[in-house]
Amino acid sequence: MADRPFIIGIAGGSGSGKTFFLKCFLEHFTADEVCLVSQDDYYHTVAAGMTKEEIALYNFDLPRTVDSEQFIADINKLINNETVYKEEYTFNNLDIVPKILEFKPAPILIVEGLFIFHFKEIAEKLDLKIFIEAEEQVALSRRLKRDLEERGYSHDDVMYRWKNHVMPAYREFLLPYRDECHQIIINNTQNADKIISVTEVISKELREKLFGA
Repeated sequence: MADRPFIIGIAGGSGSGKTFFLKCFLEHFTADEVCLVSQDDYYHTVAAGMTKEEIALYNFDLPRTVDSEQFIADINKLINNETVYKEEYTFNNLDIVPKILEFKPAPILIVEGLFIFHFKEIAEKLDLKIFIEAEEQVALSRRLKRDLEERGYSHDDVMYRWKNHVMPAYREFLLPYRDECHQIIINNTQNADKIISVTEVISKELREKLFGA
């Protein structure tokens, strides 16, 4: 392993297809070759003392809702070849007993999340910045499908968050960094083959660069 991992930052708005992109990308590497650290594991816990109604209205789409100091500290530990142990974030569900997550150093470190380009101490460490985007109506359609079918939210709840939390945060804390990224991936279709082929190209170039194969 090199003295310092190759660090990739992957960001995209809600409904951009970032999760599927990451899934496809990781399939090109072994567990020993890559470590993934997600911003989602670093949100401050706010459920204690709040009602379900208060939690429903709480705006998680702001940088201050993330424990950025711990996020940055753990990234630095991985860069310094130290294993990180972190309590799982349970999305404010008090009925779930959190697991302990283990992040092991690897030649490739992937950092993903909405604010990773906005957090300067993270952005300046990134060797490759990937921006994944989709047209607003496409992204909203995906968000509705996920939240209505998988999470049981009401249509009004989803639309309230989209208009008042999701899109304002995207425009303020992610979109301004789009043109600074090394690669911009447009994902407006449901064609999985396109994303799969993109990850094949990127992973092949990366493997040749880092491993010579």
